[in-house]
Amino acid sequence: MKNLLAILIASVALTVSAAETQKVCVDKIGKDGKSVVGKDGKPQQECKEMKVHKKLEGTKVPEKK
Repeated sequence: MKNLLAILIASVALTVSAAETQKVCVDKIGKDGKSVVGKDGKPQQECKEMKVHKKLEGTKVPEKK
């Protein structure tokens, strides 16, 4: 019974602290070091989905004397 309760609490904690995703796009760079331009005259971009985590506030670790 205790194991079931511990698993239930852990699963709820993981779903609450799920990371949000953010789309990040960067211009493509060719072999010559310049950005690659498409047919419409705009630079081509590579886009990726990245996870963004919330930064948690905490207390400072005490220094050793």
